[in-house]
Amino acid sequence: MNPAQMTAAHRSLPFGAKVKVTNSRTGKSVIVRINDRGPFVRGRIIDLSKAAAGKIGMVRSGHAPVCIAALG
Repeated sequence: MNPAQMTAAHRSLPFGAKVKVTNSRTGKSVIVRINDRGPFVRGRIIDLSKAAAGKIGMVRSGHAPVCIAALG
């Protein structure tokens, strides 16, 4: 995964799918493209690139409660 692009990893969504990810704490959203599989940590549903995480304010914490919605 390229940390400078708006991408993410998800276990089951198809590659190329666009997903809107919203940080439940800040209300900020970002649209990312699925380009990898994962995360493989129990309780986590999506793994964002560093750029995408920065847009929704979760780089410092490393994880946050999020809502995801598949687009298109």
